[in-house]
Amino acid sequence: LTDLSATCYDCGLCLFVDGARMAYGLASEANDLNLQDYANLCDVFYLGGTKCGALFGEAVVINNPDLDQDFRYAIKQHGAMLAKGRLLGLQFLALLNGEDGTGSSPYYTMAAKADRQAMRIRAAFEAKGCAMLFDSPTNQQFPILPNNWYNALSEKYAMTLTAKPDAEHTAVRFCTSWATRDEDVDALLADIASL
Repeated sequence: LTDLSATCYDCGLCLFVDGARMAYGLASEANDLNLQDYANLCDVFYLGGTKCGALFGEAVVINNPDLDQDFRYAIKQHGAMLAKGRLLGLQFLALLNGEDGTGSSPYYTMAAKADRQAMRIRAAFEAKGCAMLFDSPTNQQFPILPNNWYNALSEKYAMTLTAKPDAEHTAVRFCTSWATRDEDVDALLADIASL
């Protein structure tokens, strides 16, 4: 991110980071960034809310004062100004500053739980000899399944078809979230083991 930010600066470009799933990246054991790094290195980024337990909305963080000029009015003129915007803000206040009993905020602990659930799913597929389309240390996992496994699992579980590496295999995406329950992952793991 540091190199990307420097390149953007050198080329006179702004750096925007889509943070819809930022919580899951920040909570990953493979991560070496924090929110302050994004604030220091990006002109604009946003924090996803609904993918991390909020009822609605995202929080846009504008660090470049040149981009902040009249931003509020542009939102208002395009019909995107939320009349009760403080309700959106309260969600992020609770997610980022709330204490969840672990010494961390709910934003991180809920995302970390989703990442752990995804790692369980990944380990189960790898134990069955499945390769991964991408090496993802977050809540999204991309196993490459024999077509008959894909057909069997898709009858019972929601997954996104990602690619067809060849005629006999299907790459899919399993995505865990803050709301993924242990018992649901346990059921999936049992079904994977039985394939």
